[in-house]
Amino acid sequence: MNAQETIPTILLIEDYADNARLVMRTLQPFGYRILHAWDGETGLQMACDELPDLILLDLGLPDVEGQTLVGMIRNQPGLKDTPLIAITAWPPDTARTMAEAYGCSGYISKPINPKEFPALIAGYLAPAISK
Repeated sequence: MNAQETIPTILLIEDYADNARLVMRTLQPFGYRILHAWDGETGLQMACDELPDLILLDLGLPDVEGQTLVGMIRNQPGLKDTPLIAITAWPPDTARTMAEAYGCSGYISKPINPKEFPALIAGYLAPAISK
């Protein structure tokens, strides 16, 4: 890795331990820097402090409703254009509609498919890290 290249940072905001563990184990071999927040308040603070390249957001958090958290993140300096991907167990049509309405860049259905997930993440990261 040369001085021009940086390790992409991914912030995962997920309250369910099994889901968080699966996402992190699936992405770690690809060399990403992965941060994890258990709730929306912590996730918002970490997003503001770290300015990640990508945010993966569970829309069903215990402390902040998904749409509210997306709005809060989008209103922060440096995060307006950060890819923000909803990770949800909602049916695909509902997930797509809600992710668009909330202002997410896209969505990924739970449970994630470990074979397909890294390519999806790389696709969302490509435009973000080429800026």
